[in-house]
Amino acid sequence: MLATLSRWRRRVGALLGGFEAGEATRRLRHFQPSRAHLNTLIAAAGADITARARWLVRNNGYASNAIESWAGNVVGNGIKPSSLITDSALKATVQRLWLDWTDESDAEGFTDFYGQQRRAAREVFIAGEVFLRFRPRRPEDGLAVPLQIQMLPAEMLPLHRNERTANGTIRQGIEFDRIGRRVAYHFLRRHPGDVTDPGVSGETVRVPAAEVIHVIDPVDAGQLRGISRFAPGIVKLFLLDQYDDAELDRKKVAAMHALFITTPAPAEPFDIAESDGADGERTMDLQPGQVVMLEPGEEIQTSAPADVGQTYEPFQYRTLLQVSAALGVPYAYLSNDMLKANYSNSRLALLEFRRRIEAYQHAVMVWQICRRVWARWMDVAVLSGALPIPDYERNRREYVACAWLPPRWDWVDPLKDARAEIEQIIAGLKSRTQALAERGYDAEQVDAEIAADRAREQKLGLVFNGMPPAGGETTTEEDATAATPA
Repeated sequence: MLATLSRWRRRVGALLGGFEAGEATRRLRHFQPSRAHLNTLIAAAGADITARARWLVRNNGYASNAIESWAGNVVGNGIKPSSLITDSALKATVQRLWLDWTDESDAEGFTDFYGQQRRAAREVFIAGEVFLRFRPRRPEDGLAVPLQIQMLPAEMLPLHRNERTANGTIRQGIEFDRIGRRVAYHFLRRHPGDVTDPGVSGETVRVPAAEVIHVIDPVDAGQLRGISRFAPGIVKLFLLDQYDDAELDRKKVAAMHALFITTPAPAEPFDIAESDGADGERTMDLQPGQVVMLEPGEEIQTSAPADVGQTYEPFQYRTLLQVSAALGVPYAYLSNDMLKANYSNSRLALLEFRRRIEAYQHAVMVWQICRRVWARWMDVAVLSGALPIPDYERNRREYVACAWLPPRWDWVDPLKDARAEIEQIIAGLKSRTQALAERGYDAEQVDAEIAADRAREQKLGLVFNGMPPAGGETTTEEDATAATPA
């Protein structure tokens, strides 16, 4: 019935005209994509896509380079907080305590909090998602703040667990209440592919949603689980890798055969220097300047392997361009090929890439990870007594307020870019605070450092670049020369 109705609609559309994209014309007759929701498609293919993406990252140089470039640009040396607490002394205390805790944040002890940011960015690129679990610690553990973060890969949450509960449903391992709010995650106790873990395979544990950060960059409305960013480029990357291997093997085989000798009597020996290979083939070792005597009727033919021609490099370039577009990484960052780059197209690609990175930093890294971690860290720090703030509960929103500073972008043209920014500040189009934040610095901290530097220069009588001392007195060139140590 449904098939008949669908054919009837297509016929009506063909008669009425309109959108060719919705008609069953000759060109589109076999273009019948699935109408299933993305959740259904991920349940069917998500595990295979993730496995293939991980294989490419481990074995394909282009894939490995792309993900390192992505993580390096998204996180760099860390997306760092700048507390918006107005009390400068309390703010300094909070920032110092946070800096101490970042070295202890990783429950595995491999890296600090900013390293965990980088690992999270890599995981979301590969698998489409990653999970961070808050792990409270005891006071006797000796941490600056009794809290750590554990990273769980996407495979730890089963894709095929779907069932009804007393108060809602479990969909792809995520438990929802009756109004659609996430209330828990049902994680496996051991990784399904880790044979070194002696735990019980398939056993799950229920973790409240308040204890889990689900990091995901969704592409469809209603999407529950992530999908690898490699998905549009996996086929081309894998086939290109196979093509390169085939060309390499063909060249290697061609280089192994220098000469061929034809004879009307293959059973007769052609020279005393010939030898039988392990497989019974007649071979001869050639030496420089060697003269070989042939039997009557024997001829020597040189190996003439077919060249790859002029299409090999353009084909690779175009294929890598398609992979680059699929991954959202500039061609030069994917291939490390700088020969085709010049200032103009490099700057254009870099600016576009930075816009994508900034959007990702705000929507995923800051919104999903940094804000949640900072808020939980502040709560635990106050409850544990590491931060003495008596009115914290009453004014929590004000104390938790925080600005996150991504890593600064390197200058494309340092002199021109610096002059342009100075003119924007002078014209009132940008504040110093904004300019410093774009570089990953806190304005108050920078101002305090400048003031301290000026005070130290005045105390020591130092003058740099003809600038007057901090006291404001004018200094002649002779005074500056005399005041500057030799």
